[in-house]
Amino acid sequence: MLTVDISKTLKHFKLNASFEASKGITGIIGPSGCGKSVTLQCLSGLLTPDHGKILLNGKPLFQPDQRINLKAKDRKIGYVFQNYALFPHMTVEQNIEFGLKGLLTAEKKQKVSSMIEKVQLSGYEKHYPAQLSGGQQQRVALARTLVTEPDLLLLDEPFSALDHHVKHLLEQELMKILKENYEGIVLLVTHNMEEAYRLCDQIILYDQGQIIQAGRKEEIFEKPKNITSAKIIGCQNIIPVDSITETQCQVQGLTLKLEKQHVTENISHIGIFSENIHFNEDNQSLNAFPFKITDIVKGIHQTNLTVKTADAITLIASVPNEIVDQILKKKMYLVIPPQHLLILEKR
Repeated sequence: MLTVDISKTLKHFKLNASFEASKGITGIIGPSGCGKSVTLQCLSGLLTPDHGKILLNGKPLFQPDQRINLKAKDRKIGYVFQNYALFPHMTVEQNIEFGLKGLLTAEKKQKVSSMIEKVQLSGYEKHYPAQLSGGQQQRVALARTLVTEPDLLLLDEPFSALDHHVKHLLEQELMKILKENYEGIVLLVTHNMEEAYRLCDQIILYDQGQIIQAGRKEEIFEKPKNITSAKIIGCQNIIPVDSITETQCQVQGLTLKLEKQHVTENISHIGIFSENIHFNEDNQSLNAFPFKITDIVKGIHQTNLTVKTADAITLIASVPNEIVDQILKKKMYLVIPPQHLLILEKR
């Protein structure tokens, strides 16, 4: 178990991070400059927090009231940097061996050889980083970390330097390597929502140095608590409410039915993901309204339609390209399914 409760004042914001993480992959998500990488640096020992504590499996790594602040090399934490930070003048096997200290040469060679086989780099032992693809460099960086058998593995945007068409393949490779060779705690920093959902078990949302929500990934993506959480996970449609009850709300004169749920006085907005807005020829559906399209942006597979209801509520709907003509040519209604409406606090 990793227990974190730290604060650090930086030039542009103050970091306040308090969370726990157990075995499996926990994603740290948020916009650029919100404190994600700073948190990893504090955990690894590269930065020292101003206050707080860091415990790993019950052992204090940072606890100033006990005068404890372990050096990075003594924390049993592996760190895979965004740019991999491989030594360009060292071969694959030399890079992987670098973190092994205090072992006999024969034992080092055995561990390195075994790890090279596990990450599928056999035959590349004598290659230098410049001779490797981005995916191969990533595997070297991961192998260099895993060979030290860390209790905590930190991954700082491991796919950001890779071409889009190879990311999914390398995600699968990473998951396979971790599943087969690592049983500890993983913290994965990313700002890619799809990547986070595919890879992570738990999610921590950051904004301006603060943790604004944490929990199971399904909970975070299905029920963001507030406007900021909803924006971070990609909700494009967020609208202030005039009034709200457990079963319906008023939005700019429009009445929207809700799935019955507990509503507190802090609720100020509703939201809906663009993919969850439907179009139907039947106006008997709940929350079905006439509309007009004000803008069309076509993508490779999906088209974003900017739509406006008669009450002047503007929404973005994302639909498959093949049904756009049908929406344009037939008399249809905009449908906002009650089960997909999010109720959000202002924060």
